[in-house]
Amino acid sequence: METILTLFATSIVLALVPGPDNLFVLTQSALHGSRSGWYATLGFSTGLIFHTTAVSLGVAAIFQTSELAFNLLKLVGAAYLLYLAWRFLQASNSQVVFKQLQKLNPWLLYGRGIIMNVTNPKVSLFFLALLPQFLEPDNGPVVLQMITFGLIFVVTTLIVFGGLAELAGAVGPWLNRSLSIQRGIHRVAAVMFVLLAIKLLFADPI
Repeated sequence: METILTLFATSIVLALVPGPDNLFVLTQSALHGSRSGWYATLGFSTGLIFHTTAVSLGVAAIFQTSELAFNLLKLVGAAYLLYLAWRFLQASNSQVVFKQLQKLNPWLLYGRGIIMNVTNPKVSLFFLALLPQFLEPDNGPVVLQMITFGLIFVVTTLIVFGGLAELAGAVGPWLNRSLSIQRGIHRVAAVMFVLLAIKLLFADPI
């Protein structure tokens, strides 16, 4: 229980660190309501299940030992972040009333969450570096322990990102009153995603 509580506290802090995932949740929730943020959050959580499985089965080690595999995946991730930046910028220049954009496809948001998370090799490598530190030989099979730790991160993501979605969604009605504010948020988000893409491109394996 002590190990679980320690990992839970650590994962909460990590979930609050600014990054593409929580930035996307905040932006979508503020502009389109908390439900949109929850769909994206579910996508990110699904992505974490992928990373947990990869680490538990040792697949993530490939990205740590193979520079080619790591570079290919981070190129895909950076390209997708740039695509999202372009979409935000495109939306900021649109003449369409933003209230009409609230009916976003839930599966699209869910899918974007998965892609953003899965195409970030740093997540798997981070899991590979962090989770083994909590392993205890007396607590059962290593794979089962790793899966348990990964699920703790999933639960934490649902709690923290869900809270961010509700918080940002609460100011949504106020944002809907100002087209200029909404455009500003889209443009700021576009710049942030470009910067995050550049950061990912220059990332090195752990």
